[in-house]
Amino acid sequence: MKLFKYLIIFSLILLILGCSKQEQIEQEELPLELDKVYAEKVYWFIPDGMRAEPDLFNIFRWAEEGKLPNIKRLMDMGSYGFTIPTFPSHTPTNFASLFTGAYPEVHGVADGPMRVEGNPLARPSIGGFSSVAKKVPPIWTILEEQGMDFVLLSVPGSTPPELRNGITIRGRWGGWGADFHSIIYEKKSTEQRKKLAKGSRLFFLGKELTQFIEPTRTQWNINIESFSKPLDLELDIYGSIVYTKIIDTTNDKQTNYDKAIFSKDKENKEALLGEGEWSNWIPVNFKWSKKDIGSFIKINMIKLEDNGFFRIRFVVNNLNKYIVEPARVSDELIQGVGPMVDFVDNFPPQLIYYPEDKKAFLQEAGMSFEWHRQAADFIFKEYDPDFFIHNIYTPNQMLTSRWWLGYIDPSSARYNDVSETEREVLWNQVEWMYKKLDDIIGEAIEQMDEKSLVILSSDHGATPLDKWVRLNNLFAKEGLLKFTINKETGEPIIDWENTKVIYLKMDNIYIDPNGLEGDWIRASSQDYEKLRDKVIIILDELRDDKDNKILSKIVKWEDAPEFLDLPKDRVGDLIVANAPGYGWNEEVTEDLQIFDIPLKTGYKQAILPKEVNAMWTPFIIAGPGVKQGFMIKEPISVVDQFPTIMELLGKNIPKHVQGRVIDEILE
Repeated sequence: MKLFKYLIIFSLILLILGCSKQEQIEQEELPLELDKVYAEKVYWFIPDGMRAEPDLFNIFRWAEEGKLPNIKRLMDMGSYGFTIPTFPSHTPTNFASLFTGAYPEVHGVADGPMRVEGNPLARPSIGGFSSVAKKVPPIWTILEEQGMDFVLLSVPGSTPPELRNGITIRGRWGGWGADFHSIIYEKKSTEQRKKLAKGSRLFFLGKELTQFIEPTRTQWNINIESFSKPLDLELDIYGSIVYTKIIDTTNDKQTNYDKAIFSKDKENKEALLGEGEWSNWIPVNFKWSKKDIGSFIKINMIKLEDNGFFRIRFVVNNLNKYIVEPARVSDELIQGVGPMVDFVDNFPPQLIYYPEDKKAFLQEAGMSFEWHRQAADFIFKEYDPDFFIHNIYTPNQMLTSRWWLGYIDPSSARYNDVSETEREVLWNQVEWMYKKLDDIIGEAIEQMDEKSLVILSSDHGATPLDKWVRLNNLFAKEGLLKFTINKETGEPIIDWENTKVIYLKMDNIYIDPNGLEGDWIRASSQDYEKLRDKVIIILDELRDDKDNKILSKIVKWEDAPEFLDLPKDRVGDLIVANAPGYGWNEEVTEDLQIFDIPLKTGYKQAILPKEVNAMWTPFIIAGPGVKQGFMIKEPISVVDQFPTIMELLGKNIPKHVQGRVIDEILE
């Protein structure tokens, strides 16, 4: 009996040792096939919001027509097709999926703003743009450990930096470093400020991106002639004061303000601008964490009316030594390329309120594309990385702005609001944007050799936005949400103690029959289930004035992994997807109006990408081991790109990867 017992114990030990050995083998690098050529360098260009699908935005057809010559070259050199993003079709979620080869249920990035138990709901407790939000390692940490040298440029989810030896340049909203954002100053108007409400703030919670100010009176030491009483402004841009005088140079015995003088010291003129004009780059010092940071600003007089109404934009250089690692790269890029215009406008968009904003948008977008094109060339030549991942946010900003998508996409309710002639102009502007992306791809192709992979992909597309759906107004009408409004700013003040149901970006509804005040802990009781079922019925029955159903899908938190590939611990009590044409809106208003026509005409959040091909994106890959001139017949998943790249590099695919190698493109 004892011998039998010892034999069982000994067998178990051997089994455990064998399993451990097998796991160790699976984690080791697989042997390379001796007769196969593997890639040694990679350029992965991932423009944010680059819509591509078979119908309206068929960029492959555009390339064949000669509109995108560099993309056509890449198609001829490699394989290409369409990609389906993951829900909620938002930037941080899909970038995490691209870089881990996994769905949100595994990598953990369920959205941009995420709430988790044990924290108040008033503010996000985890930011999806931060590198620390991921639960599994991204491609750059995996391959850096295997000796590859990386440069990450404007890549969401890359900061705080995870690279030990590579270069990380402004990871975009990762909550790291001295990250300064462009600002608009406008003549004070309580009515306009209330219209913006939380929409004037970065991500609806942070710094005011549009600030409303009154003129002051200051004494200057510059001799200034004005035929109407000058209007003085003191504009504080991150601790750097720019003094401004709005003057009338017309001498027609009428009040006709037409110019603005800008000075840093009221003694030396930095710029004299009329409406629509830009200054050169002006050196300034910003304040951040008790530090003086040398930087640059560029001023645009967006709008200046005869009566002195002004709207002035300060585009801020996005580079400094506290937003780049290693720090020296900031100065090297500024000297080699110039001050950085990373992307146009911001989130939420600010350049949507006046007709003059469109011109400012296009000019600023052009600066962004030119900076990124030159930066790509500079990085290739100066740093020669093994793996260069490059993102630009400007395409997303254009397709989700006010001025374009709603008037060129026939599925939009606003499609017929413009003439065919006007639509042709708008299409030309959108194609100009795609041509600028094509120019950046051209820089990469010039750097390719026989052992280089060049990849073009994106995180999500965009679909027209016809109506906002103010869910929190709906819940307030049902007596489930209580709030007041700040009379000056129009911003809501939620009464969390007496609020039982609330929608929070981008797709989450939080429920507690006892109120949502304090640290949120997911409720569990019969009253909770009863209230949750009631909310499901309310949303399922919601219709607009044309009797259109708004809800596309609703899922309970415990079912999130099965039905939406989302992690249970980072979602609300209900997850909601909206039908195309509609967008959930978090704002509450005094009139409790549920439906509203937004200024912006494009959207992407909380839409089921498998059902809406406007959310699809391109995938083009060229280099060793890839078939040439081959089109992938069926759209791939966003998670398939990571394992395919690893396969072409001859690298082992980590266990957490849920995507497949796209075998049909392999030679």
